[in-house]
Amino acid sequence: MKVSQTALQHLAWRAGFGPAAADLPQIRKAKPADFRKQFLQESFNEPSDLKAVDNPFAGMTLPEISKKLKDAGEEDKKQLRNFHQEGIKKLNRLWIKEMISSKAQLREKMAFFWHDHFACRTGNAMHLQQYLQVIRSHALGKFPDLLMAVSKSAAMINYLNANQNRKNSPNENFAREVMELFTVGKGNYSEEDIKEAARAFTGWNATYTGDFIFREGQHDAGSKRIFGQTGNFTGEDVLKLLVKQKATARFLTEKVYRFFVNEELDEKIVSSLSNGFYASGYDIGQLMQTIFSSDWFYQKKNIGNRIKSPIELWVGINRQLPMEFGNQDAGMSFQRIMGQVLFNPPNVAGWPSGRAWIDSSSLMYRLQLPRILSAGTDFTVSPKADDDVQMGKVAKPAKGLVAQIRWPLFLQAFSGVENKDAETALSTFLLQTEKAPSTLMLEKYSKHNSRESLLSSRTILLMQSPEYQLC
Repeated sequence: MKVSQTALQHLAWRAGFGPAAADLPQIRKAKPADFRKQFLQESFNEPSDLKAVDNPFAGMTLPEISKKLKDAGEEDKKQLRNFHQEGIKKLNRLWIKEMISSKAQLREKMAFFWHDHFACRTGNAMHLQQYLQVIRSHALGKFPDLLMAVSKSAAMINYLNANQNRKNSPNENFAREVMELFTVGKGNYSEEDIKEAARAFTGWNATYTGDFIFREGQHDAGSKRIFGQTGNFTGEDVLKLLVKQKATARFLTEKVYRFFVNEELDEKIVSSLSNGFYASGYDIGQLMQTIFSSDWFYQKKNIGNRIKSPIELWVGINRQLPMEFGNQDAGMSFQRIMGQVLFNPPNVAGWPSGRAWIDSSSLMYRLQLPRILSAGTDFTVSPKADDDVQMGKVAKPAKGLVAQIRWPLFLQAFSGVENKDAETALSTFLLQTEKAPSTLMLEKYSKHNSRESLLSSRTILLMQSPEYQLC
């Protein structure tokens, strides 16, 4: 393997969703420092606006919206449910498309990371659209700004019952999760901190269309004691107190390291990163630049050691092997099959990781997928059961994974490669592991009647290998 190509592809997989076939000629000839600079810089521009729905109540006052919703008949309610369902599906498609095609790979990968970190779900398409824009626009900014914006988003307020948190009847759900899962982590707060913080968050609410509202009459303005400090704290004050705790920097840095580098922590490196992250005022972009510019990031032990999540697998295949689908919901079918549907986490802790993604059935689906896509045949299989998501409903079979692979576009990247070198060139591009699938297997099952059939059949075989599940 060419070390430089493997290293640059390592960057493309960890700071993005893998190298695109069209990028391969550049990867082969680029100087590592130049490629890294260009690859990362693309993500520091303002993100595009992924707009799936328009506000159907535009121009109406809050009382007018409330009355319209209250007076809605069955047909109106049905149309509104359909509006939200179709909007959420469209938002899913738009973001997947952005992950596949955007040059701002780090921004979308970071947004994907934050989408798991700040896991929430709702049936309101306007709320989800707002939430997605928040995590994408703040993905590489300052964490305190991201934390404040997500905490005030309608999606999170409703998901964690902040809208039910009132003076004299506090709901502790949001206060608990913001400490345990979003900031300081377990062991770095007390039950008293949670109770007092819940009082500070009273009065936080959001409208049906997604606007944040502070209901002063529901807020507990009394004195509170949190993290050893006393004052008439508001919800905003609590979030500021949380980021002042060095435990927050450490908790976030460990999570970033496990996701982008290695699930086994290097104590010395993580401590250095955590201290720098805290000193920078939680500058996410600076933290990621430090990681991806460090020699240790490209060490052999950190390459090809991570199991791709279903979203990473799907987006990565679509980036490496350009294809089109007759069914616009093909991506969602795959997500349901594999148990990772965007905007639909199993719970507030988000999705599992690593080996939790692999069991006998999911591995079978993963290994079959490239063959199914290349054969252009339909794929019918029942999605994974998840009572927390399905809520007792019977899961319907997922269909529609019929793809038209654009082989000429893919093969252009190998135009200068002789047939005898095809296996090495393909495996270097498609796999991040040193151990490649058996040459005998490739020889036996690859088609040889033309150059295109040779390269295409070997590509599918490599993508069907267990090694392709790693990045």
